[in-house]
Amino acid sequence: MPQTTDHKSPRKAVIAILASVAALSLGDALIKATSLSVPLWQIYILRSAIVVPILWWLARSRGRKRPGSVLWVAVRSALLVAMWLSYYSALPLMPLSLAAAAYYTSPILIIVLTACLSHRWPSSRTLFAIILGFTGVVLILRPDTSGFEFATMLPVLAAFLYACAMVLTARKCRNDDPFVLALALNIAFIAAGALLALFSGQQGSFVLGTWQSVGPEMIAIMSALALVILVGSVGAAIAYQQGPPAMIAAFDYSYLLFSLVWGVLFFGEWPAALAVLGIAMIAAAGLMSLLHPPPADRRKETSP
Repeated sequence: MPQTTDHKSPRKAVIAILASVAALSLGDALIKATSLSVPLWQIYILRSAIVVPILWWLARSRGRKRPGSVLWVAVRSALLVAMWLSYYSALPLMPLSLAAAAYYTSPILIIVLTACLSHRWPSSRTLFAIILGFTGVVLILRPDTSGFEFATMLPVLAAFLYACAMVLTARKCRNDDPFVLALALNIAFIAAGALLALFSGQQGSFVLGTWQSVGPEMIAIMSALALVILVGSVGAAIAYQQGPPAMIAAFDYSYLLFSLVWGVLFFGEWPAALAVLGIAMIAAAGLMSLLHPPPADRRKETSP
C-alpha cells in the first residue's frame, strides 16, 4: 500500500524545489552553450527515451508501479507537456527576457489558484513574499515593455499551465510516488513528441523542424538533458507534495538566480547592480516563506 504524506516536510520541499530549478536552468544553459539545433519534438523523444527506463527501474525498486489516480496523473503530465510547448513556441517570436518575465507570473498564479480552491486567501506575509520575489524578477530581467504582441500570451499561458499542474500535484497527486509521476511525465513527453513528428519537416522551425542525425555527441548531450529532466521532474513533484504551494512558489523564483550563476560560469555574463538587488529580493522572499509559513498554507485539505 502506498505511503501517505500526512506529515509534510517544508525543508525537504525547499531542498527539492531548489534542486529541481537548478537542474532545469542548467539544462537550458547546456542547450545554449552547445548551440543545439535539434527540433523540440526530437528532444522530447530522445531525452525521455533515455530517462524512462531509469525511472521505471527506480519506481519498480520502490514497489510503486501505478499511480493512485491514473486520470489525475495523466492530466498533470499533459499540463506540463503543454506548458513547455507553449513556452518554447514563444521564444522565436519574442525576446527571451520578456518571455521569462511573463512566465514567472506562475508563482502568483499558484497563489491565486490555491486561494480560489481552498476559499481562503493567503496571509499578507505570503502575498508580500510573492510580490517581493516578482519585483526581483523584474529587476533582473528588465523586460522591454514597448509595444504589445500576441506572442506575449504564450509564456503567460505556460505560467498558467504550470500553476495548474503544481496545484493539482499538491491536491490530487500528493500521495503518489514522485518517481511514478516523473515516469508518467516522460512517457507523455514521448507521446507528445511522436504526435508533433506527424507535422514535422518545417525548415527553421524549432518545434516542428526536421529530424537531425544522432551521433556520439548528440547522445552525450541528450543523456545530460535526461539527467536534468530526471532531477527536475522528481524534485518538483516532491516539493509540491511536501510543502505548501504558496511557500514553494516563492522558491520557484530561484530559477533566475541559478540562471545567472550558469551565465557567469558558461558565458562570463556578470549580473549588473540591479540584478544583484533582484537576487537579494528573491532570496528574502524565499526565506520569508520558509521561516514563517502562514497557518492557512499549513492546514491543507486532506481529501485525495
